[in-house]
Amino acid sequence: MATDRPARSIIVTGGGSGVGRAVALAFAAEGDHVVVAGRDPGRLDATVEAASGLSGTVVAVPTDVRDHGAVAHLFDTTVAMAGRLDVLFNNAGMGSPPVPLDELAPEVIADVVATNLTGMFWCTREAMRVMKSQRPRGGRIINNGSISADRPRPNGAPYTATKHAVTGLTKSTILDGRSFDIAAGQIDIGNASTDMTAAMEQGILQPDGRIAVEPVMDVENVGRTVVHMASLPLDANVAFVTVMATTMPLYGRG
Repeated sequence: MATDRPARSIIVTGGGSGVGRAVALAFAAEGDHVVVAGRDPGRLDATVEAASGLSGTVVAVPTDVRDHGAVAHLFDTTVAMAGRLDVLFNNAGMGSPPVPLDELAPEVIADVVATNLTGMFWCTREAMRVMKSQRPRGGRIINNGSISADRPRPNGAPYTATKHAVTGLTKSTILDGRSFDIAAGQIDIGNASTDMTAAMEQGILQPDGRIAVEPVMDVENVGRTVVHMASLPLDANVAFVTVMATTMPLYGRG
């Protein structure tokens, strides 16, 4: 729903599908100007098309977050279009095949680290650079973490390790952003219905070796939660929040 406030300038990485698309559309429904970034131009264009008719705007800027130069271009382009940056949703991420760690190719592990962690560093770096210098100063950085950071799934070490590191990045950004009116927070998501979680509805490996179907929730719940986090004034902050399918077997997993 659009509001009477001025449109905000938003960047959503990994905006071509799943959680990123849901969050981008939720901000566009609020009347904001959203830049979606990702590696697949076709998927980004689908997000732009899905936003047709909403009160805000969605623009695609193809970006590989593993490449610092590409990330700097994304932020410079956004500022050139909108004049500032109010919110970064640091969302781009990937998993790896669910096989034992010693069977994963080194390049697969490196790609997960480069996407989930290094890419988030590059985006945070550029967001802080912009938010420190703009007037009015400040903004909000929201990182997509994971419940797997604390309760890992079997054969998911690269994803779990990088998402555990994201929590450290979030905490450091909360601290280091204070003096510059930059608020930072993290959303940990449990079983939002996307292409990434499709296997859960067919049955997925559990820590005790069973294969079990897991409940999922509508991904729009994630969009609404991120929009709420961004709606607070900069003197208030949701530092960490978990939104999850109510009956998923998270508690009891470890």
